[in-house]
Amino acid sequence: MTLPLIPPMLATPGTLPSPAQDARWAYETKQDGQRVVAYLPGDGSVLLRARSGEDITAAYPELRPLGRALGATAAVLDGEVLALDETGRASFQLLQNRMGLAHAPGTAARRAAQTPVHAVLFDALRLGTRSLLGLPYARRRELLESLGLDGPYWSVPGAVVGHGAQALAATRAHGLEGLVCKRLDSVYEPGVRSRAWIKIRNMRTEDVIVGGWLPGRGRLSGLPGAVLTGQRAGGALTYVGGVGTGWSAGERSALAALLAGLATDVCPFDPAPAVRGAHWVLPRLVGEVRYSVRTRSGLLRQPSWVRLRPDLAPEDAAADLPESPNG
Repeated sequence: MTLPLIPPMLATPGTLPSPAQDARWAYETKQDGQRVVAYLPGDGSVLLRARSGEDITAAYPELRPLGRALGATAAVLDGEVLALDETGRASFQLLQNRMGLAHAPGTAARRAAQTPVHAVLFDALRLGTRSLLGLPYARRRELLESLGLDGPYWSVPGAVVGHGAQALAATRAHGLEGLVCKRLDSVYEPGVRSRAWIKIRNMRTEDVIVGGWLPGRGRLSGLPGAVLTGQRAGGALTYVGGVGTGWSAGERSALAALLAGLATDVCPFDPAPAVRGAHWVLPRLVGEVRYSVRTRSGLLRQPSWVRLRPDLAPEDAAADLPESPNG
């Protein structure tokens, strides 16, 4: 069967529905992976397409048996490909070693043996010859759960109806990326960033020390495009990543003046990060940054600048970090 191409529906950043509307929404854990639409034509094969529409089937050979999971029943399923760490949490850092290998099947097979992925399937868009796009989310969810899709490398994640505040608190308590809120009566809108789906990302804040900066480009020429940050660990200033967003134009100009007064030829990080074009500064500025999670090597993921902390001394910006974030 030839199945129609269906671009995935997208969620809009936002906040929890009001308590009065809570019972009209379902809540799913926000996954830190690669979005995928799985096409099962019913002949035992499977076609995996990324959000861009690119065929990424060959990158994930362990998911090929999914094509036989429904027998001769054709289906189009929406989901996410994850790489799980030793605690069972999704790690985008691990997944990066698996992405981009659609045209390198040999490498994909070797890495699949080392770091297998897991597909979570959270929506059914088509079953047999029937399009499900016009059905409400609650009914699509019922149909999806009735398929019994529980395999070695795929599953259907749980969803909670109502209790949004408790669901969000649970994701924070378990160090998960966040929550996706889906209105029970919402239809599936292909390729649309819809208010019927709301994503809430759990962000954390920490204090960091500025140890360097990278020049900006284009409209930011002559200004810092990003600052290079670290935290004290075992007496050394350990690099935790670059931060390139979060300033107004005026704040970025003021930061440039502060950095110019702290210029040095000596890298303050130990070990020195492999960052080309870096300008080093004396590690005296402390700032607060917001980020989603830490990578396994201790780097901050999706960091953004919040504010300078002139009230803090550099030795106050310390954290429990792995021994070698750059190893």
